[in-house]
Amino acid sequence: MTKHFFSDTSVLLGRSLRHIMRSVDTIVTTAIMPIGMMLMFVYVFGGAIDTGSQSYVNYQLPGILLITVASGVAYTAFRLFLDMKGGIFERFQSMPIARSSVLWAHVLTSLVANLISLVVVLVVALIMGFRSSASLGAWLAVAGLMILFTLALTWLAVIPGLTAKTPDGASAFSYPLIFLPFLSSAFVPTATMPGPVRAFAENQPVTSIVNTIRDLFAGQPAGSDLWIALAWCVGLLIVAYGFAMNTYRRKIS
Repeated sequence: MTKHFFSDTSVLLGRSLRHIMRSVDTIVTTAIMPIGMMLMFVYVFGGAIDTGSQSYVNYQLPGILLITVASGVAYTAFRLFLDMKGGIFERFQSMPIARSSVLWAHVLTSLVANLISLVVVLVVALIMGFRSSASLGAWLAVAGLMILFTLALTWLAVIPGLTAKTPDGASAFSYPLIFLPFLSSAFVPTATMPGPVRAFAENQPVTSIVNTIRDLFAGQPAGSDLWIALAWCVGLLIVAYGFAMNTYRRKIS
């Protein structure tokens, strides 16, 4: 069964990746909005925001990376919706393949596409002046955290992809995710926020993830934020995976 799962997922992943390669514009589109935000915040608002000795492009990049992923998973929900409405799932059910491999193919495709978008955004940030004193280990830690975050949001995206009634409904779930970094430490220090907003910002998942990535890029120890970020990502991943698989089983039963 395990052998079947891996081989079936590999074949279906190849199918999904071929679709992505035929429409590279989706990856480019995913990166355009975060890059536009990065340009606006650095060159329009950055001079008015006090981030101490740290350059503003360095300060806001972690938040931009999270927004990139939140934008990218909307396409996962959209592609999944099209497969559901196009009868692809019914066709796969008539074949001797592991049923969960269909979802995993979409999830891994999302991971690949989002990693490409993140690299594009990072290259633009380097051109804009982003610099890091992080060690190889710190870079690997950032990559690991971003992969975990992407998987968590992708499994969350699977749920509307399976249940939405319209294409817009499938991708609209990502709007709150894109907005969430603006109510965190991603673009301004939380100390400058009014009391209730500050309380929310300091205790929501994006702040701990952003702070962790920012510290790792700066070559500093991440401290307790790292464990809080990991707890949020793993917790969301487990819950989203459980709900997604339960929804999928009900859809194909």
